[in-house]
Order: sequence, then C-alpha cells, then structure tokens
Amino acid sequence: MLKIAIDGPAGSGKSTISKIIATKLGIEYIDTGAMYRAITLKAIQLGIDIDDESQYHFLESTSLDICNGRFIMDGVDVSDEIRSVEVTNAVSTPSKMAKVREYLVEYQQKISNSKNCIMDGRDIGTTVLPDANVKIYLTASSDARARRRYDELKAKGEECDLQKIKEDIEQRDYQDMHRDISPLKQADDAVLVDSSDMGIDEVVEAIKTVINKAK
Repeated sequence: MLKIAIDGPAGSGKSTISKIIATKLGIEYIDTGAMYRAITLKAIQLGIDIDDESQYHFLESTSLDICNGRFIMDGVDVSDEIRSVEVTNAVSTPSKMAKVREYLVEYQQKISNSKNCIMDGRDIGTTVLPDANVKIYLTASSDARARRRYDELKAKGEECDLQKIKEDIEQRDYQDMHRDISPLKQADDAVLVDSSDMGIDEVVEAIKTVINKAK
C-alpha cells in the first residue's frame, strides 16, 4: 500500500500540491485539514464554546465523506463553507483537542489501510502515518504564504488586509507548533521542500522526484 504524507504550516500549498500528485499517480487524496475544518464549522454552527472539549460530544453523530473532491459532512456539501475566514481563524482550537484528534486520526488511518493515498496535514508523518512510504515537510515563508492567501481572497472578491493575513498566519503557526497534542514539526525522516520561491509545477516535480526515489 502506497502512503504519502505531506505536512507543513498553513498556506504552504499542501492541499493544492497533494491534489495534483494524487491525480498524476492515480491515488486517493485525503484532505485531513478539511476534516478538522468541518468539525470546527459544526462547532460554530451549533454555537458551542469551542474552547470547551466537553461540548464536543456531537462527534459521535457526525459523518464525514469525500466524494469527487467535495467534502461532505452529515450529508451536506460544506466544501466552500469550511474555507471561510471564520473557520480558518478558529480551527487551531479543536485541532489541539485529544477528543477531536483521536476521532479523526482513527478515521484517517482506516482509509490509509484500504487504498493507496496521499494525505496532507500537520501531523501526518509524525502521528497519523508514521509508517508512510514517503514523508514531505512542505513549507514557505510567512510573507509568501500571506501573499498567496491575499491573492486567493481578492480573486473571490473578498476585502482583506495583507498585513493582517500575515499576522494571522504567524499566530496560527505558533499555535500549531506549540500545542500539547501532536504539534506541527518535521518528521525525522521527512524531506524538506521550501516553496517560497517555487511555482506549483516546480514543487510538484520536486516531490515526484522524492516519491520516485522511494519506490
């Protein structure tokens, strides 16, 4: 079974790159970040205190699925809603909770044992798939990541501030790297790829080279 793990900070291009590589290799792309975003979205919709882990009992009745690249939660397509600024700014809170992580990690591991796949997130190579055939740590400077996010939001017609986006990204990095459970870090056997000055095609080729060497 081919298991590819791609970790890295917010905005480093993990999802975009993973989707392209999945298509090129003909394997399943599992967006683990979307799973955490979905749980965050549901918590917000339910109006619970997202800082109170005891209120996440709704996990037991939550269903998640991926269909043709779209993310389905409880039978509803939430692919666009989980990418909102509100969810983006809140997702680090449930992501650091043991109850949420245990629920989703178990789900992710089951998928990886049933099909060839590529997963991206923040603890795939260190926690979710420590036995992955290939591990990549994809990063980029906060300036580069902020500019990408700014351009993405402007393209959607949303008003945004570049400096504020950069500050949010750096705060998110700090939270992800300092959480008690499965903090963001490069696995000892992961290959570092810095995409700050690279185009999408260059990043894809760099990672494909690593994959081919591992085969």
